[in-house]
Amino acid sequence: MIKKDKVFMSYIKVSNQIEEASFKKIQEIIDQEHSDIVFDNPFHEAVWKRVVFASADFDYLYNIKFSNDAIDHILDVIKNKGTIFTDTTMVLGGFNKRILDELGVAYRCLVNEPAIFEEAKAKGITRSMAAVEHAANELGPKLFVFGNAPTSIFKVLDMVEEGTLVPDAVIGVPVGFVGAAESKQKLHDSPIPSIVALGSKGGSTIAAAVVNAILYQYKQEMDDYQRFVVPNN
Repeated sequence: MIKKDKVFMSYIKVSNQIEEASFKKIQEIIDQEHSDIVFDNPFHEAVWKRVVFASADFDYLYNIKFSNDAIDHILDVIKNKGTIFTDTTMVLGGFNKRILDELGVAYRCLVNEPAIFEEAKAKGITRSMAAVEHAANELGPKLFVFGNAPTSIFKVLDMVEEGTLVPDAVIGVPVGFVGAAESKQKLHDSPIPSIVALGSKGGSTIAAAVVNAILYQYKQEMDDYQRFVVPNN
């Protein structure tokens, strides 16, 4: 019988230590390989770094774009206890709901509700588009967060142009090769306050990471979220 020696690996086992080490490594790589990147806003920096943390993809340092004072408008939704509408349950599932609940911010994904099924079928449109129409009739501040459905972005743009929807802000990061890049470019070029991931990259994980980064930065006075916020000058 051959006796096998046990091999013991040394690795970090505590989640917050893993996260801390990851953010340190991200900053090291930015310093070494992306020295052209300039963080002009603590919320922008928080979003960029958390998206990189969630994806291990440094392209997002260049692809994530902010327009029309998007952060200020998103914070207004948060402070005024508005509603976040998502295009999929996957996006919704990635939010830190404990913080949202503490802040009194509602969050909804309408696409799976029976009324949306019926409306989409009757009008011959996608459920994501029908969900945007339904959300337009809801009261209060609105933040739309799209990680998968370019048609959601196109619908928002159409309704804004028609004057039937006034979103406070849109986070548009759908992934894909059909309509995704085009929808995000149009959103970025529009007067709507937005955060987009230009090009074909994106997805539910990226959408949730953007929202969580803003929440953590906003809640920086809490010890639980002090670790990776960007200090205000």
